[in-house]
Amino acid sequence: MANPLTKLIHPWYPSTALGLEQGSASMVDLEHRGNVGSLRRAATMKLPPELIRPSFFEPNISDSSELASALSELASSAGLSRQKRWSVSLPEATARTLIVTLEAHAGSNSELEEILKWKMDRSFGVPLDELSISRERLPKDGQDRDRYMVVATPLALLDEYERLFHKLGWRAGLLLPRHMGEAQWLTRNGANGDSLLLSSTTDGFTAVVFRGKQPLIFRSIECEPDEREDEFYRLLLFYRDRHSDSPEDDQSLSRFLVTGTAFSKERASEIINETIGGNLRPLHPDDLGLQLPTHELDFDMIAAPAGLATLSWK
Repeated sequence: MANPLTKLIHPWYPSTALGLEQGSASMVDLEHRGNVGSLRRAATMKLPPELIRPSFFEPNISDSSELASALSELASSAGLSRQKRWSVSLPEATARTLIVTLEAHAGSNSELEEILKWKMDRSFGVPLDELSISRERLPKDGQDRDRYMVVATPLALLDEYERLFHKLGWRAGLLLPRHMGEAQWLTRNGANGDSLLLSSTTDGFTAVVFRGKQPLIFRSIECEPDEREDEFYRLLLFYRDRHSDSPEDDQSLSRFLVTGTAFSKERASEIINETIGGNLRPLHPDDLGLQLPTHELDFDMIAAPAGLATLSWK
C-alpha cells in the first residue's frame, strides 16, 4: 500500500519552469530518460529592461499587465499555453542567502533561535517578520562548528510575483533565486571533489562552492565590472586557504559551471587554474546530462529554470 505521506515527504514538482531576469524571460519543459535530459519545449524572450527591476528592497515589476501579456505570448510560442503549474527562478537580487556559522554550540533551542535571529537581523536589513525565511542545517565545518544556510525573500516581493501569476491563472509552487536553480546541475548527482557555480548578476556575481550536495562557501558580491576579476580571485584564495586547512585531504575543486555574461568561460577557467592549480574547463550542457536541440538555444538563459525542472525527476 502506498504511503499516504509520500506527497508531503517527497513533494511533486512540475517538469515546466519559468526563469525571470531583468531584460529576459525563459520557459522550459524538460523530460529525461535515465540520466539524460532533453527539452520537450523551450522558448526565450527579450523584455524591456525597465519591466523587471530586480531588488530586495523595492518593488520589482513596473507594469504587471504588460509582463503578464509578454509571458502569455512566451508560453504560446513555447507550446505551453495550457500549462498551469510552474516552478519559477526569480532574479538573484530578490533574495538574500546567508551561511551562518556558530562560534560556540548553542545550549538550547531558544538560544539557537536567538543567535540565528541576531545574525539574520544584522545581515538582511529588513525586519524578520517581513521576510519569508527558510533554513537548512549544514554539515559541521572542519572546526566542528554548527552551520546553517538561510534564504530570505521579502513577503511583499513574493506577493508581487504571485499576483502576476494569478493574472495568468498560473500556480507557482516553487519560487527560488536564480542560483538555486542553476545549482541543481551541480548537486543533482553525487560527484567527487568540490563544485563551483559562478553566476553573473546585473551588478556583480554570485559564487557558491559545493561539497557534495551541500554549500561550503557562498558569496553574493556587488561590484563594478572592472572589479569582478579581483573579487573572484579573492574568493578563490579564501577557498584555497580554507581547503588547505581541511582534514578532508581528498577534497578539491573538480568542476565548475559559469553562467551569465560577467565572465567569459575562458577567462574564468584561467583565473581558476592559476589560483587553484590544475587544468579544469567549464562544464557544458552535455557534461551535465542535458541535450540541447540546437546550438542557437543559449544554455545560460535556461540554466536556472531547467535546473528547477530537474526536480521533477526525483
